[in-house]
Amino acid sequence: MRISVVGLGYLGAVHATSMASLGHDVVGVEVDPAKVEALALGKAPFYEPGFDELLTRVQASGRLAVAADPSAVAGCAVHFVCVGTPQRADSLAADLRFVDAAVASLVPHLAPGDVVVGKSTVPVGTAARLAEQVEAVGATLVWNPEFLREGHAVDDTLHPDRIVYGVPAGAAGQRAAAVLDEVYAAPLADGVPRIVTDLPTAELVKVAANSFLATKISFINAMAELCEVAGGDVTQLADAIGHDVRIGRRFLNAGLGFGGGCLPKDIRAFMARADELGAGEAVAFLAEVDGINNRRRRRTVELAAEVVGGDLAGRRVAVLGAAFKPESDDVRDSPALDVAERLAAAGALVVVTDPQAVGTARARAPQLTYTHDVTEALDGAEAVLVLTEWRQYRELDPEQVGRLVARRAVLDGRNALDRAAWESAGWTYRALGRS
Repeated sequence: MRISVVGLGYLGAVHATSMASLGHDVVGVEVDPAKVEALALGKAPFYEPGFDELLTRVQASGRLAVAADPSAVAGCAVHFVCVGTPQRADSLAADLRFVDAAVASLVPHLAPGDVVVGKSTVPVGTAARLAEQVEAVGATLVWNPEFLREGHAVDDTLHPDRIVYGVPAGAAGQRAAAVLDEVYAAPLADGVPRIVTDLPTAELVKVAANSFLATKISFINAMAELCEVAGGDVTQLADAIGHDVRIGRRFLNAGLGFGGGCLPKDIRAFMARADELGAGEAVAFLAEVDGINNRRRRRTVELAAEVVGGDLAGRRVAVLGAAFKPESDDVRDSPALDVAERLAAAGALVVVTDPQAVGTARARAPQLTYTHDVTEALDGAEAVLVLTEWRQYRELDPEQVGRLVARRAVLDGRNALDRAAWESAGWTYRALGRS
């Protein structure tokens, strides 16, 4: 099929490249010239495991073209909208300017029978509003939410755990679903579940899923707060309750909390939209989910002060990790980078390192000191903070690290280290939710 993808950021670039790898002819449209240039040269504009290799193969096949002019979508039968929906600067609500602009740019180039597919995460009701513009030219709007995990985005696109179609009622919706079946023929043939809903339900799926995940993470972090004052161990607590099949152990890892470009802004936008619909009380608990998450950052700074003797001023602190999660260079709403900034504001001499995110972190927080070399970051440190659980940090040799630092004090912000091994090597070990 001939497919267009509008917006070649994280979601759009991965989606466009993945669709081309499935055999479709894809044209990507992006307003950022730097992204257009990079992708045209076969270079990824961000770090994502496996994406560089996939992009190289697709470029060699000739099935992916990129352009800045929206008219390049003419002749495509399916058009995916993959632009961002960040939080508005003046409220908790989602900023829909980019989605509105993307659809408006498509409309002049649509033909009757075309299918416009929204993948961006939007407040419920957005699709119904946009459908009027699309239907006016004889095309059909559907919503196909994305469920990508950074660090696993390629696999999540090519081998998703479910595919959701939100379609309008009647023959137009049935035809659009058939078109999407052709787009996703390969994963559907592999047995991936296919769920067809109305438009509002499809819009709600992503924010509901993210809200549930955020709630689970904040629940175990709330238990960490209690463990700290009661003398308990939150990791043992998580192990014990995680054996209950109704609960499960995944995402019950207490620590610094969630961040990134999805969970924080999505739960806030969900609350804002629920308020607009008069159902704010139904999701009011998400405000505490958000509050627990932010308290973990403040508590990490408090613990850092404790491990250096009470005053951070003038203390050299090594921060291992800047990305919001491992296998990513994304620092949007990164708890690790936020803590690093708070430490520096308290007077600490902070040196930040990360295997992939030094460049993106420096662009966002240029006042901090950065290094790509973990040895340089550790040299002379009076406290070591592990704030992103990269494998290379989890596997550090505490004895070797101890020879580099000025003081053997480690704060495990992700409960990712082998506590016994570090304490056996003479380290003072602190972690969130553990006495």
